[in-house]
Amino acid sequence: MRKEKARNHFLGKNGHVKLNCAQSVVKAYHDNFNVPIEEIDAFVNFGGGKAPEGRCGAYHAAWHLSSKKNHLKINQLEQDFISAAGSLKCKEIRSQRKLSCLGCVEKAADFLEKI
Repeated sequence: MRKEKARNHFLGKNGHVKLNCAQSVVKAYHDNFNVPIEEIDAFVNFGGGKAPEGRCGAYHAAWHLSSKKNHLKINQLEQDFISAAGSLKCKEIRSQRKLSCLGCVEKAADFLEKI
């Protein structure tokens, strides 16, 4: 259900406001991870490769949320994401075309569903 919410936010479908990749993930899971609305708004700065170290915004959002609940899962998130996308960096993911931006949002959501 939340994965679909993240997807709809990213695409701006089904009555959801269109958000960037990072915001889409955080918005879909904010209540599960006790994220205040202001923090969701701050993720506007992390889409399109603007997350720290050029990371994918969807990955960064999942990393941020995971670190709030279970630090032990972060290594698994990194491994899963690299396996699916080929990298953690937005520009490299885009150039490899292994996973689309929407695919990155879905991959981040898949991971968060397990926590």
